[in-house]
Amino acid sequence: MSQGHHGLEEFHWLIEVMQTVDVGVLVLDLEYRVTAWNGFIENNSGIDSSDAMGKSLFDVFPDLSVEWFKHKGDTVVQLRNRAFTTWEQRPFVFKFRNNRPITGVTEYMYQNCTFIPVIGTTGSVQNLAVIVYDVTDIAASKLELKAANERLAQLSRTDGLTKLFNRGYWETLFETEFMRQQRHVRDMCLIMFDIDHFKKVNDTYGHQAGDDVIRAVAEAVRSNSRATDVAGRYGGEEFAILLLDSDLDNTYALAERLRASIANTVVKTEAGDLQVTVSLGVAPWSASFAHHGQWIEAADQALYHSKQAGRNQTSVAST
Repeated sequence: MSQGHHGLEEFHWLIEVMQTVDVGVLVLDLEYRVTAWNGFIENNSGIDSSDAMGKSLFDVFPDLSVEWFKHKGDTVVQLRNRAFTTWEQRPFVFKFRNNRPITGVTEYMYQNCTFIPVIGTTGSVQNLAVIVYDVTDIAASKLELKAANERLAQLSRTDGLTKLFNRGYWETLFETEFMRQQRHVRDMCLIMFDIDHFKKVNDTYGHQAGDDVIRAVAEAVRSNSRATDVAGRYGGEEFAILLLDSDLDNTYALAERLRASIANTVVKTEAGDLQVTVSLGVAPWSASFAHHGQWIEAADQALYHSKQAGRNQTSVAST
């Protein structure tokens, strides 16, 4: 067999492999004109290779970021070194539709890409090759795992009934703010409150109705609080709200709005319509608090005073 014939066979073999391999192979000249691509690129782009040869890559793929791609390609050519991009850095380089039904959770194909300088016989870089890997399965699994972990984290810090912070997570945030307050003092107040005669609600109308009441009270908390307020379910029918950058007057006003809002709320339950009231205690920050528990105790004492004075009212702690 002649050397020329052997070379043709080898070339044919390479072309056959390039066309059938399950990765994308794209070759560009130094002006970013398409000189070759394989079946993977053709099949996923929906563009016939004969319609792309000799054309600017950016005309063939108008969604491609010209500035980003040229920066990447020019660097590879100048340094004569490979460069990589992963789906975590950029979900896709080429906007190919995801055609895998199992990973149909994403609209487009996630890709890892390798940029390779192609050095000719003269020793200079003559072309730029881009290898495109479909990593949709890996990316989708990783994203689903991340989402699941985020949901678990949310569940671990959220009260299931009210969707407010649970006591453990609320106290963690509260203690953090307490330590910050000890270093840099600003206006800050704590509200503790609970539902009046809640045991009677449970005993008379049942625990399902009691849950409906707790959910309605939690919704009133959300509606009357600011985004910066830290609200949580502290106990069975007891709630806590830490107000950052809020003086006593503003905090008292919010507590009264919350009290009136709850008193005027009609709670729809299977046992019938219910209305409840709450008693609240407000404690402004005091430098006398040695630890965060003393602040909670001060607000609780004010709450107890509201109970003793007839309920459905707001009392301020003596600090």
